[in-house]
Amino acid sequence: MKEQLLELKEQLSGELHDDQLMRVLYATDASVYRQLPLAVAYPADVSDLKKLIHFARTNNTSLIPRTAGTSLAGQCVGTGIVVDVSKFFTKIIEVNVEERWVRVQPGVIRDELNNFLRPHGLFFGPNTATANRCMIGGMVGNNSCGSTSIKYGTTRDHVLELEVLLSDGSEAVFHTLSKKEFFQKASGSQLENQLYQQIKKILSDPENQKEIRKEFPKREINRRNTGYALDILLETEVFTEQAAAFNFCKLLTGSEGTLAFTTSIKLSLDPLPPEKELVLAPHFNSIAECLQAVVTVMKFQPDACEMMDKIILDCTKDQIAQKKNRFFVEGDPEAILMIELRAAIVNAVQEKAKKIIHALQTANLGYSYPIIEPPRTNSVWELRKAGLGLLSNLPGDPKAVACIEDTAVAIKDLPEYIREFDALMEQFGQRAVHYAHAGDGELHLRPILDLKKQKDIDVFRAITEATARLVKKYRGSLSGEHGDGRVRAEFIPIVLGQKNYGLLQQIKKTWDPLEIFNPGKIVNSQAMHKDLRYEPEMETPSFDTVFDFSATGGILRLAEKCNGSGDCRKLNTGTMCPSYRATLNEKDTTRARANVLREFLTRSDQKNRFNHPEIKEVLDLCISCKGCTSECPSNVDMSTLKAEFLYQYYRSNGVPLRSKVFGNINRLNKLAALAPGLSNLFLKSKLSKKLLGIASQRKLPQLARQSLYKWYRSNYPKIAPKNANRSVYLFCDEFSNYHDVSIGIKTIKLLARLAYDVKMIKHPESGRAAISKGLLIHARFCANSNVKIFSKIIDENIPLLGIEPSAILTFRDEYPKLVARELVSQANELAKHCLLIDEFLSQEIQTGKILPTLFTRNQKKILLHGHCHQKALSSIEHSAWLLNLPEHYEVEVIPSGCCGMAGSFGYEKEHFEISMKIGELVLFPAIRQSGEEVLIAAPGTSCRHQIQDGLNRIAKHPVEILYEALLQA
Repeated sequence: MKEQLLELKEQLSGELHDDQLMRVLYATDASVYRQLPLAVAYPADVSDLKKLIHFARTNNTSLIPRTAGTSLAGQCVGTGIVVDVSKFFTKIIEVNVEERWVRVQPGVIRDELNNFLRPHGLFFGPNTATANRCMIGGMVGNNSCGSTSIKYGTTRDHVLELEVLLSDGSEAVFHTLSKKEFFQKASGSQLENQLYQQIKKILSDPENQKEIRKEFPKREINRRNTGYALDILLETEVFTEQAAAFNFCKLLTGSEGTLAFTTSIKLSLDPLPPEKELVLAPHFNSIAECLQAVVTVMKFQPDACEMMDKIILDCTKDQIAQKKNRFFVEGDPEAILMIELRAAIVNAVQEKAKKIIHALQTANLGYSYPIIEPPRTNSVWELRKAGLGLLSNLPGDPKAVACIEDTAVAIKDLPEYIREFDALMEQFGQRAVHYAHAGDGELHLRPILDLKKQKDIDVFRAITEATARLVKKYRGSLSGEHGDGRVRAEFIPIVLGQKNYGLLQQIKKTWDPLEIFNPGKIVNSQAMHKDLRYEPEMETPSFDTVFDFSATGGILRLAEKCNGSGDCRKLNTGTMCPSYRATLNEKDTTRARANVLREFLTRSDQKNRFNHPEIKEVLDLCISCKGCTSECPSNVDMSTLKAEFLYQYYRSNGVPLRSKVFGNINRLNKLAALAPGLSNLFLKSKLSKKLLGIASQRKLPQLARQSLYKWYRSNYPKIAPKNANRSVYLFCDEFSNYHDVSIGIKTIKLLARLAYDVKMIKHPESGRAAISKGLLIHARFCANSNVKIFSKIIDENIPLLGIEPSAILTFRDEYPKLVARELVSQANELAKHCLLIDEFLSQEIQTGKILPTLFTRNQKKILLHGHCHQKALSSIEHSAWLLNLPEHYEVEVIPSGCCGMAGSFGYEKEHFEISMKIGELVLFPAIRQSGEEVLIAAPGTSCRHQIQDGLNRIAKHPVEILYEALLQA
């Protein structure tokens, strides 16, 4: 097959990959399955897709369509060629504002589409939790619904037309047909004609009609995705009097790519929702009480009605990003409803909220009814959307498993169904997780299982089968929006009946006789407990690491926390993952890196399991921004994983010269500072860049004539405040000490003028550079030494302040995991009192200890770019606070992710281009659009150098700007 794949690769305008790394990357999706594909294709156009279809037909293989790979039922795994359309099929082709429709390619991201449509006053309503990275093709494949389906329906309700390739490579267009047009289509010998002939034969048969109406889910259930939508096609004018027009799109939507390959999609649109909104979040003491409340709430026709139970709410308590979004949670509820209400005027939504509260109180349902108004409503929905990823934070190998999370029943049946379901779970010794779309009769119910153990795998299957039988009792749908895929397909005969299942098989046989389109999904599936990510009873390897990964059960289990939900593929919010945003390659996501680490640390014949070039390659563009430490709901800390990997990899392969230089930069600067003039001449030379592999376009940071520490010893006694209000220690980080000395001086002068006594003592560097280059033994020495020194003198009254975010935040993030065991408690205590200078000043400003009267009243416009580590581990709001202190200073935070420099990353010649690309995503354009009179603020030294190299603009540390705004004494 190698030769055939090589030949195919040469024929395609797009890309084809059959190397081990790419096959591993695409062996999983967000489900529990793992199958190594034959290859991965990125088709560039329809012609490429036709060639792939021809190849599959000729070589007895299959095509697995994929967009963002967030499918929970295993739709995107298989042994054929994974066809990823997320890279090239991303065009919004046409929009008709008057008729309210849009035509898109399948790789268009749902939120990106709505950003495009917003100026036209339109939007696409179905809104999944993954809306910032899921794509329209995947939404069509799964018939996605999301939180707003009670108002805007499902994806199926919006699909007007599909352009597809059939299994013989022919093109077809499916749209609404009149009765006459349907019969015309049913005449002919082409594959498309045969499809109409077959559906006519199946649905005209009275026995089939009777069986479909008897066995398919109740019609009032909005989310019914079990099998193919024969029940919907039956209720069309071709087969039923006074019914809707026939449209094969109803069948293809929800078919999971098993019948045809979609190339373009025409969608109906809705006017933008009313602007005035609020969220009502009643709290409940039991699941049963909450579900009874849903029946009451739905009488008021809310725009959304979502649920979170205590298990998920508890997962948010220690998650960096989400614990801030818990502000509205009162007490320790067993469940919360999140009810969205919208109207054209504020009074209308407030009145509806009061009526719902009154109805709930009258029925004695709930104990607290907080109302959240904009802009904080966004935080509520962020908390809800994080549910899937948060479940990966459950400690140990048992996880909340997706297998029965998609069941849907009629609203009136929901309380009784869940009562029976919970009783069923008790029989299996389970307490399931309950969350999501309560208002639409669908709760994402998950048992907590260890799928590394055969006994739990057996329970996995037994629970799914038992649930299918319970769903059948209520004539519900086993698959509400996540699809049948691999996990539920086996049980479709239970829910729809054997005769109807036979009809589904007939449909598949006619549409795809050679089974080249995503075989084994919906019909003809293998048993649902085959091809799992882990082999039964496989021992999880343990490793002797420098970092302490005991909190997650070891380094491998930290990587295993990634469930594949793909939050790292989002493009326009937050920081994670900068390199993916620049390349749009799956290889450059946190998910890909976690997948590869899991694969090779689990399955390896190397003595040193870290010694795999595939791991090194996939981690190469990880720039250690730390965005994943807060934005990944599963807390997969890839920055720490990369540092540990480099250390382990170098044990077998040696440390490269450049890594030695950058990792030991403080030691080298100490020597170079003996003759700074000569050192700077060398740093400016072509020779230095050539020796170190530095991009020729870069300007290396120059050494100051005097170190900050020396300046402090000589000058501070002259400027120290006579009557200090408070003492603080300043951490003399390696960047401020030798390069950004002027910033350090202004920091000390500012603090002194504000009546803070600044103390500075000798100590090692932070170890940040050593960590980033995998030189962890030296980094541990720095951490141990600094903890021993500062834990004796730092407390809640005397904090340790830092100028450079990446240095001082190392105390809070890495030190507790890096220091010797006997120093861990001291490191954790010290971490509480280590603050960015921005944090400290912001706190003092907010408590009234620093007043604006001390600063200029001149007007200034400031653009602020935050450091990645600051965004992940602190907040850019602190910098904004201090810059807003002068009365007429106007601060705008640039909504940028990473600047692209990332320490030494952007200096390295092989990374220069990607570094600049990252800068061009948001940061550079925002600064270009500003006038020269606008000040640029950036707390990070790397960020300031990137701005200077990329735009020839000088950026200042916020403390510099505040110091320069001081009124003269």
